[in-house]
Amino acid sequence: MTEKARPATLIIGAGIAGIQAALDIADAGYRVYLVEKEPSVGGRMSQLDKTFPTLDCSSCILTPKMVDVGRHENIELLTYSEVLDVTEMDDGFRATIRKKPRYVDVDVCTGCGECAAACRMTGRIMSQFDAGMGKRAAIYVPFPQAVPLKYTIDPEACLFLSRGTCGKTFKCKDACPADCIDFEMQEEIIQRDAQAVIVATGFDTVDANVKPELGYGTYPQVITGLEFERLVSSSGPTRGKIKIKGETPQDIVFIHCVGSRDRTIDHPWCSRVCCMYTAKQAHLIHEKIPGANVTVFYMDIRAFGKGFEEFYDRVRQEGAVYRRGNPAEVLRRPSTGSGEPNGRVVVRAEDTILGDFVEVEADMVVLAVGLQPRPETRQLADMLGLELSPDGFFQELHHKMRPVETRRPAVFLAGCAQGPKDIPDTVAQAKAAASSAMIVMRRGSV
Repeated sequence: MTEKARPATLIIGAGIAGIQAALDIADAGYRVYLVEKEPSVGGRMSQLDKTFPTLDCSSCILTPKMVDVGRHENIELLTYSEVLDVTEMDDGFRATIRKKPRYVDVDVCTGCGECAAACRMTGRIMSQFDAGMGKRAAIYVPFPQAVPLKYTIDPEACLFLSRGTCGKTFKCKDACPADCIDFEMQEEIIQRDAQAVIVATGFDTVDANVKPELGYGTYPQVITGLEFERLVSSSGPTRGKIKIKGETPQDIVFIHCVGSRDRTIDHPWCSRVCCMYTAKQAHLIHEKIPGANVTVFYMDIRAFGKGFEEFYDRVRQEGAVYRRGNPAEVLRRPSTGSGEPNGRVVVRAEDTILGDFVEVEADMVVLAVGLQPRPETRQLADMLGLELSPDGFFQELHHKMRPVETRRPAVFLAGCAQGPKDIPDTVAQAKAAASSAMIVMRRGSV
């Protein structure tokens, strides 16, 4: 005899894929448990300034959906939480979830920010949200539009939690008008039953240090595409002003395929979005720094989406110079006379169209780093009994006919957890996964 299952879905990851799937399922009247390991929902999309090819404001698209997720009566939002185990039951799944201590009572916190302003570590902790380009306090919200807009204490950065002392007084606690800081808070283990599971854990960007010849981490003029996104964003550490070491660059070089299509580091796959996000960033350079010189080194241009080719043509017409070639190295050339560095770097490459070696001096070099699986992907695959494809992303059941299903019934994939893709394809796959989960819940049994 088949028992009726609970009409609920567990969604792991609350980037744009998890958010869209959650809203679709919740709007249909079903229950959703949305688990996100960071203090706020939003994922990678929340770090972006504009989206290609329409140049829509990323926050303007994403923030209303984040707010809807936080307020929806059918969604239980479990931020700063991790799924520890998922076991199969007769009527679905039982998930064991760890809610990490924020050391802040979210029911009382008003998000006023007085605690962060008073913290002794203010401006001294690297901001992960700003990709290391900005600083924050030990008690923080990741970004101004965070959902929930509640503060969290970083236990590794907090002087009291990490060292047992914070001077004679707790400045953050004393400054909090709501008295919501609780250093005795402990983690909580909860369980939730669901009939379907959607994996929407997203991606990581490739660590540019895997290509040391390109100077990342050695020269401050060399940054990644994600770091550029935070520089150009109005909510970023420079309030949208593109500056390197306090100076506005005039000669900018972009390098494609850093960590993509590269068998020397075992990353043979194309990350799909790098060509177009570089084109977008080249456009933003011309928009924010009129008269700047932009050079783009590429291997091939893959502008496959709707409006992509037209946008690529537009960027070239705006003055970006595309040179086909894979740069061999980035180095800093000392100035003549004193021998001191002049603050510029040189990109050495072979122009494969001209058939000659070239050197391009630059004030800033932007590395178009690719996409790779998140480090916890293998652990989550073992927990859920899923397969991984050779590139390390989650393996779908059939890449053409069943792209959101997995070998385990009622467990579905959405977004970049399944493989690199842009935002429109991520949203489309999230809606497909939500539809598949609703079919399972509508049946009422597994």
